[in-house]
Amino acid sequence: MGSIIGRLKLSGFFSLSHISAGFVAVLVGYTSSAVIIFQAAAAAGASAAEMSSWLWALGIGMGLTSIGLSLYFRTPILTAWSTPGAALLVTALSGVPLNEAIGLFMFSSALILLCGVTGWFEKIMHHVPMPLAGAMLAGVLLQFGLDLFTVMAANLLLVGLMLAAFLLVKIALPRYTIPLVLLIGTVVAFLQGQLNLEVLQWQLSTPVWVTPVFDLHSIIGIGIPLFINGYETPVSPLLTWTGLTGVLLAPLGGFSYNLAAITAAICMGNEAGHDPRKRYLASVWAGGFYLLTGLFGSTIAALFMAFPDALVMAVAGLALLSTIGNSLSGALADPHQRDAALLTFLVTASGLNLLGVSSAFWGLCIGLIAYYLQPGDRA
Repeated sequence: MGSIIGRLKLSGFFSLSHISAGFVAVLVGYTSSAVIIFQAAAAAGASAAEMSSWLWALGIGMGLTSIGLSLYFRTPILTAWSTPGAALLVTALSGVPLNEAIGLFMFSSALILLCGVTGWFEKIMHHVPMPLAGAMLAGVLLQFGLDLFTVMAANLLLVGLMLAAFLLVKIALPRYTIPLVLLIGTVVAFLQGQLNLEVLQWQLSTPVWVTPVFDLHSIIGIGIPLFINGYETPVSPLLTWTGLTGVLLAPLGGFSYNLAAITAAICMGNEAGHDPRKRYLASVWAGGFYLLTGLFGSTIAALFMAFPDALVMAVAGLALLSTIGNSLSGALADPHQRDAALLTFLVTASGLNLLGVSSAFWGLCIGLIAYYLQPGDRA
């Protein structure tokens, strides 16, 4: 053991730059979108114990994959939950029994695993044009943006100050915008007496097993869109491991794992160390911090339960604002595909439910029909 620790010290494993970059990556990831995970679990009817189990499964899964993949490939590889996928679950899981939700988690992860093993991902996504995928994502997320202003009417000071902070901080410290907005919102809510501090507790999480039930309507309407959402880097070995992790941890609440983008960039920059060859160690440290957040998922769940609903909805809306904008921009950029993308967006955002299947699936279907019927260059 001593020789192993010695080698790690020589390799710069305990470098402050690696530790701090890994910590900041996890902090930004959690403060930016953990509220959406909380909302998704609530939409599925999860109890407090089951919510903490979700965070346990996500933290353990992200930690193990980040550490293992970074060490194996010697490059900064950070995994994360799919934030767009979580947003889809918030809107789609209402009324879906928790057992069925777990079943569609397993189905989605099994598809990812299959695509990773076979290399089919590129072929599948070739038949789902990126403008349509972006339009579907924008349609799923639209309600979050609208909710930001819906709650503002009754909580003008809290939400108004958070919006003002968002606009100002984004200019000076764009990477830390949402964490700082969350901090400001928490302070304002505390001063207004809106924080429910009685629910706060410090304890380890206990994973809760939920036996999956596979329902065809849920799999088609939610499982397939969940699979499509959020995968921008189709690297088969990485998909294999994230898919396998999802299959194993889905019964405990691990709904989806994919490659991180924004937080991974923190582990790739100069702040992660002067030697680019050793920056993968920042992702290893991030994996370690993920494991800690998983172990104390119950504490994190209690923290978000202490927040008022207006704060949670405002943070979610602001955190997804750029994703909505980028998705719409990509969806409507090509005039030849604009009608198909717009139909996908509108149908998805409408909440249409036919034959027990959610609007995200129908939006994609109608968009694909329009896309393949219209003439033009589809390259």
